Amino acid sequence: MGKSLTRREEDYSKWYNELVVKADLAENSAVRGCMTIKPYGYAIWEKIQAELDSKFKDTGHENAYFPLFVPKSLFEAEEKNAEGFAKECAVVTHYRLQSDPDRPGKLRVDPEAKLDEELVVRPTSEAVIWNTFKGWIQSYRDLPLKINQWANVVRWEMRTRLFLRTTEFLWQEGHTAHATKTEAVEEAELINTLYANFVEKFMAIPVIQGIKSESEKFAGAEETYCIEALMQDGKALQAGTSHFLGENFAKAFNVKFTSDQGKQEYVWATSWGVSTRLMGALVMTHSDDNGLVLPPNLAPIQVVIVPIFKNEEQLELVSEKANLIANDLKSKGVRVKFDNRTTHKPGWKFAEYELKGIPLRIAIGPKDLEKGTVELARRDTLSKTFENQEGLTVVIENLLKDIQHDLFIKAEAFRDDHITKVDTFEEFKDVLNSKGGFLFAHWDGTSETEEKIKGLTKATIRCIPLEQTKETGKCVFSGKESKQRVLFAKAY
Repeated sequence: MGKSLTRREEDYSKWYNELVVKADLAENSAVRGCMTIKPYGYAIWEKIQAELDSKFKDTGHENAYFPLFVPKSLFEAEEKNAEGFAKECAVVTHYRLQSDPDRPGKLRVDPEAKLDEELVVRPTSEAVIWNTFKGWIQSYRDLPLKINQWANVVRWEMRTRLFLRTTEFLWQEGHTAHATKTEAVEEAELINTLYANFVEKFMAIPVIQGIKSESEKFAGAEETYCIEALMQDGKALQAGTSHFLGENFAKAFNVKFTSDQGKQEYVWATSWGVSTRLMGALVMTHSDDNGLVLPPNLAPIQVVIVPIFKNEEQLELVSEKANLIANDLKSKGVRVKFDNRTTHKPGWKFAEYELKGIPLRIAIGPKDLEKGTVELARRDTLSKTFENQEGLTVVIENLLKDIQHDLFIKAEAFRDDHITKVDTFEEFKDVLNSKGGFLFAHWDGTSETEEKIKGLTKATIRCIPLEQTKETGKCVFSGKESKQRVLFAKAY
């Protein structure tokens, strides 16, 4: 096939980039920093999207869509948010092209077509959404307002990487308005837990729930909740965030409601999102030197059937049984593909589906028809067994559950083995450089110390875990009093 990968231990970054491209997930586009998500990659994203969308609707949220462009004056309204994203903004200044008199056949921006007000291409939608909410909310009867949108955003990144950091990416962003602070905080916490449950149970990726430090939280938020995952190379990846915005955006856009007491009050807000960055997390959590490893809950194809044959007559006989197996699996909700192409040999197909991470592969040929068996190969362990055709569907249903469970347990064991308690800065640096992973260390709570540690080691506070035993101690860097440990790591 000519698709062999660089080994992870040789060059993890190169392995990742090659795998994303060779497994047909995505590729770089003609637009600098932007990617084309290929059909197979998009099929995985659709599975993520469908499952999350169902969960959002189950918790009372409705989908809407808001403009891609944000008038600059609206974008500036919430000062912290505007400043936080200013350096990443793409801005539209003109609305027309014209023929270039100095270069025949070329176009230039029409200098007479300058916009009256510049438009920011959304890096996030709080500004345009809260300006809209102002017209939707008058009374306590209009609350809570729970809106989600599936959209694209643009953040002008200097260093891009497929799925992990691209100039344009796909995401969902939820925006909610509430009558009380308590309700808004509960919403932010609810969504963070929803994200954690989805990523763990659906993607088989263990995460740690926590809150961000002051310097790491979302621009314009009072509190940012997050889920943090650990990749195979020992770097952390922020898999999702949920923000309690307080009254900041309500005050910036003058969004008030009449309470049941007849008083005018500002609403309380949240926003939250996950993006195609989850695709990067998926690749880096489970995959190996042979290619993708997909958890069955997420795999667009859970089982592939590859016929073994030498001639048309054998293919016809094998196909008859293969189609019966496929139809029985489909009747039980298993996503199955029967690859009866004659343009590629079985060995090529085996390598292709191994690269693409299909959880289970069935091989069946004339000898299997005689014996009443099939060869069943697991992608996660690369193990093969011979199974009876009778009762095969039950075997496969159970195996898919086992693979989903085993992938999570394997990733969780790796994550737990790479959480290291450190009590001195020398130990901190030594573990960071030799082992990597999460460093569970005391911190004095100051942005100054956090910034100094980042400058010296490139490690940042990934989160202050929500679940931990309270423990006083001395800051790993400054030696000052510390109320609790936090998780540091190098991160994507």
